[in-house]
Amino acid sequence: RERNGLLEAAGFAPMYRERPLDAPDMAAARAAVQRILDCHAPWPALAMDRHWNLVMSNRMVSVLIGDVAAELLQPPLNVLRLSLHPHGLAPRIANLRQWRGHLFERLRQQIHATGDDTLAALLAELKGYPESPGGEAVALPGEHHGVLMPFEFHAPQGVFRLISTTTVFGSPVDITLQELALETFFPADDATAELLGKLAANP
Repeated sequence: RERNGLLEAAGFAPMYRERPLDAPDMAAARAAVQRILDCHAPWPALAMDRHWNLVMSNRMVSVLIGDVAAELLQPPLNVLRLSLHPHGLAPRIANLRQWRGHLFERLRQQIHATGDDTLAALLAELKGYPESPGGEAVALPGEHHGVLMPFEFHAPQGVFRLISTTTVFGSPVDITLQELALETFFPADDATAELLGKLAANP
C-alpha cells in the first residue's frame, strides 16, 4: 500500500493490486488461511485485516464470544472493539488493564508505521472505554514480568490463560494478503489446554 502511494505520488501507476479476499483468484490463499485456522483447533484462531476487522476464524472463536452483545458481532466485527468494549469481552478479562496496555501499544506502533487515520480514530475510541462496566480496573496489580503477555479470560468453565502468535504471508503480491494477519492462540497452562479440549469436544 505504501509503495503504491509513493508511485502514484510520483506520477506512476500503482504496482500492486488490492483484491477482495473472496475474489476467484484469491481462492488458494483463502483456502490456505481457513486450513490454518481449522487445523489450529481446539485452540482459537482468527484472521484480521489491517483495521483489526475479523475476516475469518475457526469455530473455537465463536464458542468464546457467543454471549457478547449482538451489536458487537455485526460486520465488520472489529476484534479490538469486541475485546475492550464494556458490553464485549472486557468484563471477563482477568488482566484487563495489562491487556489494554498491550493492545494499545500494538495499535500505536501500527499507527506510527502507517499513519492510518482509521486506526488513530479506533485507538481514540478504545481509550474512551471504561476498564470495567463499573469503571474500576479488573486487573492484576503491577507489571507482568513473564516473557509473554497472557490473555486471561473468565468463562463458565474456568479461567483460560492464553498466549498468541501473529502470522503473515511470506511473499504476498496483493495488498489484501500483505495486510492480512492470523492471530493464533495457545494455552498458557495445562488447565487451559484441558478446558479448551473439553469445549471442542462438547461445544
